[in-house]
Amino acid sequence: MGQTDCPPAGAAARREAPVTRGAAAEPGTRARVARLILENGPVTAAALSTRLGLTPAAVRRHLDNLLDDGMIEIRIARVYGSRRRGRPAKLFAITDAGRSAFEHTYDDLATSALRFLAERAGPDAVAEFARRQVAELERRYRPVVDAAPDSARVRALAEALSADGYAASATTVPASTGPVGTGPASTGPASPGPAQPPAAPAVGEQLCQHHCPVAHVAAEYPQLCEAETEAFGRLLGTPVQRLATIAHGDGVCTTHVTAPALRPGRGATTSTKVGGLSV
Repeated sequence: MGQTDCPPAGAAARREAPVTRGAAAEPGTRARVARLILENGPVTAAALSTRLGLTPAAVRRHLDNLLDDGMIEIRIARVYGSRRRGRPAKLFAITDAGRSAFEHTYDDLATSALRFLAERAGPDAVAEFARRQVAELERRYRPVVDAAPDSARVRALAEALSADGYAASATTVPASTGPVGTGPASTGPASPGPAQPPAAPAVGEQLCQHHCPVAHVAAEYPQLCEAETEAFGRLLGTPVQRLATIAHGDGVCTTHVTAPALRPGRGATTSTKVGGLSV
């Protein structure tokens, strides 16, 4: 699975997500720590301390409790370019157990209903149901996205998704990087010699969703992810490519959006495989 570089969800994403059980159900600072890690992705203790206005020692006490309960895990920050002296920064990321504390209710009922539908009417019926569910979101998001200029359409969609609890954000993908997992962007054979061509414009943006209300259902029925990806392509009027999904075990749902200048035509979408899921 290719890695993705999703930034913290913006201020618009910091909305209250439903909390049902586990550590996140506790009132107070510990729940706030868990929520910030969920909504902002992997984050350092220092960043949490600044955001919460607490001492590093106080934050680490809550982090230790969340680690003991399996709600979060430690990751090591990747280093770009020359390695700096000192220890690599520790990042704290939400685990599946921690994410489940923020699940929406009735997941089991929804999964059972879709299983019944698939058994009685086949997988095509599930796909049609998924498209109808997403159609309502698409209808509500359309005016917001259409009102934004090309350069801000992905950000407008991220803000609309955040308002619905997806904790979304958008970031530009440099031309030297391209869609994660595809290697550097290229328009032809490399030129010989040490001379380097001038930097190309950005190849697009990444739309990152740090929370998915239907992740556990989508893990069994990827048609939900497929319908959502198709809707993003129609809303943005440019090819999109799903790189990662929370439903498949990734930390963030990540969608690459082709830059407007590179799109072959409005309303098109592309398809890719994410760990066996066709999205």
